[in-house]
Amino acid sequence: MNKFTRRQFLKSSLISAASLNVLPAFAAENVVGANGDIRYAVVGFNDRGKSHISGMAEVEGTRLVALCDVDSKVLAREMQKCDQKGQKVEGYSDIRKLLENKDIDVVTFATPNHWHALGAIWAIQAGKDVYLEKPVCHNVWEGRKIVEAARKYNKIVQTGTQSRSSHGIAEAIAWMREGNIGKILRVRGICYKPRPSIGKVDGPQPIPPEINYDLWCGPAPKEPLMRKRLHYDWHWVWPTGNGDLGNQGIHEMDVARWCLGVNELSSRVLSIGGRLGYEDDGNTPNTLIVYHDYKPAPLVYEVRGLPSQEGSKDMDKYHGASIGIGVECEGGTIVIPSYNSARALDKDGKEIKKFQGSSSHFANFVKAVRSRKKSDLNADILEGHLSSSLCHTANISYRLGKNQSPEQIRDAIKANKDLSEMLGRMEEHLAANKVDLKKTPTKLGVALTMDPRAEKFLNNSDANQYLTREYRQPFVVPENV
Repeated sequence: MNKFTRRQFLKSSLISAASLNVLPAFAAENVVGANGDIRYAVVGFNDRGKSHISGMAEVEGTRLVALCDVDSKVLAREMQKCDQKGQKVEGYSDIRKLLENKDIDVVTFATPNHWHALGAIWAIQAGKDVYLEKPVCHNVWEGRKIVEAARKYNKIVQTGTQSRSSHGIAEAIAWMREGNIGKILRVRGICYKPRPSIGKVDGPQPIPPEINYDLWCGPAPKEPLMRKRLHYDWHWVWPTGNGDLGNQGIHEMDVARWCLGVNELSSRVLSIGGRLGYEDDGNTPNTLIVYHDYKPAPLVYEVRGLPSQEGSKDMDKYHGASIGIGVECEGGTIVIPSYNSARALDKDGKEIKKFQGSSSHFANFVKAVRSRKKSDLNADILEGHLSSSLCHTANISYRLGKNQSPEQIRDAIKANKDLSEMLGRMEEHLAANKVDLKKTPTKLGVALTMDPRAEKFLNNSDANQYLTREYRQPFVVPENV
């Protein structure tokens, strides 16, 4: 089964890859483990996945039984930690082999984005419940396929948007909906997060020998590595990442949609931005403004990867926060600057009420695994799909756009007060970073109209092509899950 005891694994520096010539064949049934334990496996733990290991371990009645990573050094590191604790854990390099293990009830995923959907669907088909990191998908179509698989096999699938387990935020939203601060005018999300250049290489870079690159690429094209660092910087290239909109932005998109109370994609979207301030091997925007045309109030979003001004280490702020949500209402603003708190401000910016507190998102997941009720989940996969897809549709608008002069962009959006206001502040921010938009122009995205229920763009075949991707055999997200 391509599995190793902890002692066998630690004697080897590499785990041999399984054959890639066959698709997995799984049984769709599975039950909770012996003695009532929820036996869990974690896939991908070079970064966020380490929190999966510890977060699940803190939930009573759970037991780590397997780990999977295509980087043998990363896998060896965590296997050694388990060995030192006396934990019996199986190590895998190939997720398909892990999913053959009938002693696993739950699989949590913290892989790069391009693996999220296929890994989750395979796990669901194998009879496992799933905790899936954000964004739950790399594109809109495959997100819907995860939802279909979860419903077909009656599996519990939690999205890793932990703000949904904040009772402080839930209380703030309920208080707002009771009319305590007036009608919503707009919901603004911000991600002002430092993103320096990832550098520029002259040619293909060597793949670290400890990494099974074929498995790492999975559904994405297996192309030469054209950046200095394989890990993490995959966020900033389209085949594997979704930029900061799909990295950090998914959290704020989700809370914003929660505040608006909408359960479908927006009917219109437009994005403006660019990768500005440096030239490197990334191609996702480090500066972006987004307009989602919800009624009666829009959802707007801003990404800034450059500092407040050239040479500074500080980032710009919105009501004191560099990352968060502002629900701008007739009577003031609800500011949600973190995953577990919110503040209500009056029109003068004075705090009038505070909301705090959260619980374990992993514990909520385990509760639903035991009850078998998806209604017990704070962040069911459908919520994750919709919020992730708001990031994807905004990125599609940007990717279809063309560079335009500042004057052309201002003229194109002059009828939209929200976009014009965001653009003006974006231009000021870029000027403070000595970015000359006449020499390095911004991209004006294409204004896209969507049928929210069908999750298809209207009269734009180019945009619809970006709703999915061409998958690399045998790592294909199935049409019929």
